[in-house]
Amino acid sequence: MSTPFPHPSSAPPLPPAWAGLAQDWSRLAQEWSGWWTRAVLPHLPAGTTQPAAAAELPVDPRVAMEITERYGAKLQTLWQAMLAAGCGAPPSVVEPKAGDRRFDAPAWRELPWFSWLAQSYLVYGDYLRELAAASSLPADDKRRLEFMTRQYVDAVAPSNFAATNPDVLAEAMRTEGASLVRGFSNLVADVGRGRISMTDESAFEVGRNLAVTPGHVVFRNELIELIQYAPSTTTVFRRPLVVVPPCINKYYILDLSPSNSFVRHAVAQGHTVFVISWRNVPPGLGHLTWDDYLVDGVIPALDVAKAVTRSKTVNALGFCVGGTLLACALAVLAARRDRSVESATFLTTMLDFTDPGEIGVYVSPEFLAAREPSLAAGQLMRGADLAGAFASLRANELVWNYVVRNYLKGQTPPAFDLLYWNGDSANLPGPMYRYYLAEMYLGNRLAEPGALTMAGEAIDLGEVTMPAYVYASREDHIVPWKSAWRTTTLLGSTDLTFVLGASGHIAGVVNPPEPRKRCHWVNDLLPDEPEAWLARAEEVAGSWWPHWWRWLEPHGGSRVPAPATPGSRDHPALDPAPGRYVLEPSR
Repeated sequence: MSTPFPHPSSAPPLPPAWAGLAQDWSRLAQEWSGWWTRAVLPHLPAGTTQPAAAAELPVDPRVAMEITERYGAKLQTLWQAMLAAGCGAPPSVVEPKAGDRRFDAPAWRELPWFSWLAQSYLVYGDYLRELAAASSLPADDKRRLEFMTRQYVDAVAPSNFAATNPDVLAEAMRTEGASLVRGFSNLVADVGRGRISMTDESAFEVGRNLAVTPGHVVFRNELIELIQYAPSTTTVFRRPLVVVPPCINKYYILDLSPSNSFVRHAVAQGHTVFVISWRNVPPGLGHLTWDDYLVDGVIPALDVAKAVTRSKTVNALGFCVGGTLLACALAVLAARRDRSVESATFLTTMLDFTDPGEIGVYVSPEFLAAREPSLAAGQLMRGADLAGAFASLRANELVWNYVVRNYLKGQTPPAFDLLYWNGDSANLPGPMYRYYLAEMYLGNRLAEPGALTMAGEAIDLGEVTMPAYVYASREDHIVPWKSAWRTTTLLGSTDLTFVLGASGHIAGVVNPPEPRKRCHWVNDLLPDEPEAWLARAEEVAGSWWPHWWRWLEPHGGSRVPAPATPGSRDHPALDPAPGRYVLEPSR
């Protein structure tokens, strides 16, 4: 890509050594552009294109000229500051944005060449992003252009290449090249895995130090196992709690290490907890539909929990797409006049897809049209592909950070249970995934009363009237919190509680009371708009879990003696938790 800035005619020529480095950087930029075209563009959504120079973008020429002149002046100011500094530490003309840690090393500020490299890159990136923001494309196309521009800018950062990263060079010199050898070994290993390692995977094993809350599988069909967890209190609430986790990854996001296990903490509060363990769908089940996930997944889990505990009613909780499935199942039950669910909790769940957030760049009519025949025919949607799409939404933190650490510095990533789970993906059947994209992300028909028929019933979320607790995470890049807020306007319940937590889609949810970190916001009133709710909300330090425990307690019913054994005569214990399905590898 050619530079959009005119070369300052008044600037003196580069010193010979710097001129050679500038030529090296130019070649590196060309290599990155070639790599991007070969390796990345084929996997991006249809309709996205590589960022172009101002003249090639649909931008008002006067606006483009003003932007170009302004950033050209910034680059010239930077250049002149570098020349004035000579061999000393140059001044900072532009600073990384808050939270950008790519240029934290002192060398990026103290060494002239690297300081100029980092700052000129930051100027250039801002220039491209502002040009994309000024385009006159339709809203959806403009959003894709801005996303693609950000992806490109992130990819060509000098921190991502060994020759232009002073940290990498220093480590290579310190270890006499051993770090580069280790990095190449890490790269080869990750190529074999088909993904970038984000954690030390040797540190974890499901059933050994993850998903270890005691329990038993008490029901199994071709799609789910239902795990009943053993009580840790002498008495329990009469009504059980049935948890519907996301089916894109494995269920144990809610049962990670003992210290941050949502399940373990819920059991400790006296709830008899049942959790669905979704099958990592094999090719033989590629024909399954959205209805199958309700008829053979959520609804039988509710029925089995009632049968095992001999309770006429249950409490239910859904997380992410598990919450979407739960809401659909509740709407089916409402259409059947089945009121056996006492309360519903929705964690980072989207029911109104008006604003699906940045993940929407991957979902377009063109994308669906291209994939629809194969998905409808039963082709699996690989969990690894979905994980890669989610990671790209935060490429600097979830892609390039690990490229630099693992491959350029030769480091082993630290052990982190949440990131281990993130790499343990699960496949989805094509028809189910196609329906989810077409009817919800693109059509937003779940928000229309009677627009969809599921399990033979015309569904209306307005008929879902039990008390509901809706949780959203403020920095969620998968389910924007204002989209999660709209759940409160769709459900027919008159008893609604909305809570907003800090952090993102997963870390905001998996936030145990100890150690005390992050915060959440509460407000008993539900005005018409989310901004009005937040403006009057109270910030509370620490986890939102105790707030939910207090909310759920009156819905648990009376206390009864804890069961001595798992399951029942009709639903005997089959296998100890975590069961079989969670151990099935990705295919």
